[in-house]
Amino acid sequence: MSNSVTNVPIPSILEIGSGVTTQLDTIFKKHPFSSAIVLFDTFSYSTLKTTIETSLSYLSIECVMLEDTLDIHGLISSAFSFPPFDVVIAVGGGKVIDYGKYIAFSRRSPFISIPTAPSNDGFASSNCSLIVDGKKTTVPAKVPYGIIVDLDIIKHAPDRFILAGVGDLMSNLTALYDWEYEEKKGIGSINAFAYMLSKKAVNSFIRTPMDDLKNEVFLKELVSSLTMGGISTVISGNSAPISGSEHLISHSLESISETPQMHGIQVGVATYIMAKVQEHRIERIEKVFTRTGFFEYVKTIGLQKADFIEAISMSPSIKPNRYTYLHDDDYRQRALEIVDEDERLRDIFS
Repeated sequence: MSNSVTNVPIPSILEIGSGVTTQLDTIFKKHPFSSAIVLFDTFSYSTLKTTIETSLSYLSIECVMLEDTLDIHGLISSAFSFPPFDVVIAVGGGKVIDYGKYIAFSRRSPFISIPTAPSNDGFASSNCSLIVDGKKTTVPAKVPYGIIVDLDIIKHAPDRFILAGVGDLMSNLTALYDWEYEEKKGIGSINAFAYMLSKKAVNSFIRTPMDDLKNEVFLKELVSSLTMGGISTVISGNSAPISGSEHLISHSLESISETPQMHGIQVGVATYIMAKVQEHRIERIEKVFTRTGFFEYVKTIGLQKADFIEAISMSPSIKPNRYTYLHDDDYRQRALEIVDEDERLRDIFS
């Protein structure tokens, strides 16, 4: 008989607050690190390198700015060109966080995530999105050893990055419904604890005041909820608690659209579509997207109706081993009808 209790890795460091990047020495001294590779993107290198160096004075660190065009082969080359180190720290947007996660995974090293924007749950999840043979691919990595989120930095992120995080988080609602549907069809099975954590994460966020995107209470709740969503994937061993049919639409858009939008923005619009297909939690999603200004923003970016039609049609081929609502011909047809007929989408699409 196998053990009924599982061992789940969770971050040893979790710091979400104002000014935490100025307290890194205090945070890190509690952990067995003496050297670090610190990875930056162009923006974080120019704005935060000095702060990080000053705040990590007791560690021996090497700061590296990574180009945002690296594929998996370039990343592996970089990973093994670095001198020995105890920990990889990535400071910046989603791309450099994914790079850091994979470099740490390749070198079997702990990884610490310091995101500069709450645009998706990647800073907390156990996989990363990389270019493999010219195609964006989800690649396994490890759950971060640490997550450090400075609200003073996050609140200076452009509104669209925060709205992308809102879109990505709200997709938990449609993803969980897809997971239930999949289990009913006998394809997958729900991990009850991962399901609960993902649901609690989004329900906690929904109760937060949403009149100011730069409000610290709002941002802390958004970041905390995205973190819980990321950890739910570690528990389930797959992305099902936070990624369903709405993510398939976004992944399809990335391959067909001339100008793909941010992942969380595409996912948010797809979440609205799929909630209408599923006839589940649509009023709640509409309220959040209205109150945060998500709907107003997506009207301004020129989303193409034809792209969404093609993306919905090709979605089942993105993950043929899953069985979401979009893998069912009738529901996929319903999604296409909604894109064609829905008044709110008429305002959004060019």
